Amino acid sequence: MSLRGVVRRALGSLVHRVWSAARTAGAVSATSPAGYRFRRLGEGACLAFPMGAVFGEAWIEIGAHTLVGERVSISAGMGPGVDLGPGSIVRIGESCSIGRGGHIVGHQSIDIGDHVFTGPYVYITDQNHVYDDPETPIGRQWPRNNPVVIGSGSWLGTGAIILPGTRIGRQCVVAGGAVVRGEFPDHSVIAGV
Repeated sequence: MSLRGVVRRALGSLVHRVWSAARTAGAVSATSPAGYRFRRLGEGACLAFPMGAVFGEAWIEIGAHTLVGERVSISAGMGPGVDLGPGSIVRIGESCSIGRGGHIVGHQSIDIGDHVFTGPYVYITDQNHVYDDPETPIGRQWPRNNPVVIGSGSWLGTGAIILPGTRIGRQCVVAGGAVVRGEFPDHSVIAGV
């Protein structure tokens, strides 16, 4: 092997070891300093590094042994530093797996049961824009909240979008790319729009 090959292999190995150390050090758990900002972060729960946008931690509960993938954004409220009252806004149960790049954006109430698994890039929100005044730009109209519930044991496929007011029962499957709004009983298979 040439000197250039040896150097390249050594540098590559070093970069991977440093990145692995950064991922371990940057993960948020119940015992890490960043973990104390959450209303509740259960034993064995972990938010992988690098994280997405995470704010409103005082109104976010994450159950024991739940794994939150890389670049997942979880927020309570419109932005950091807002007082959202005494109760929690976003509740994620125990032993869940939230796939990489997902977004959970809560303003009033998002309840995700135990053992819920999501694929990558799932979007869950309890707020949407309104179109009450056709003369006012939509972005200037005050949005409307409607609680979201996802039952225990459910699976949300890659790229699924869960809209405000959705109530998904226990042990349900949401197909990848589905746009979901409405109420669905236990053991439903939900696909399409």
